[in-house]
Amino acid sequence: MKITNSEYNEMLKASSPKTKLHKTLPKAFFVGGLICVAGEAFLHLYMRYGAGKETAAALTSITLIGLAAILTGFKVYDKLAKHAGAGTIVPITGFANAVVAPALEFKTEGFILGVGAKMFVIAGPVIVYGIAASVLYGLIYYIMGTVMG
Repeated sequence: MKITNSEYNEMLKASSPKTKLHKTLPKAFFVGGLICVAGEAFLHLYMRYGAGKETAAALTSITLIGLAAILTGFKVYDKLAKHAGAGTIVPITGFANAVVAPALEFKTEGFILGVGAKMFVIAGPVIVYGIAASVLYGLIYYIMGTVMG
């Protein structure tokens, strides 16, 4: 059976679940905001106990990544992400989840072919394109600085 692109798009639209934006957007906003509030709380806590701003920021990132990894290990983060959607993906905790979840999933295949090989299945493209974009931005910045400067 041969179908056209427009027929396929109509079939896809009819079979896809409808997004309930009035429910999903507030949840994502609220949970993502809570994660960011927790980050601010850790930042101020570390600064209160004597860490400088840069050190406190680094400790906050480490804490959020660690907590997300632990919550992923206990399958709490995935349950939260099921309800909050992008609210859990956007912050740094979403990146930690993207690294830990595949590592846990493939741990039965061993540390080399399982954990080591599959750990960056999801996060790998983010790293690759993030680095590529930063190099491109750096080159543009350098060229503009030399031409304008």
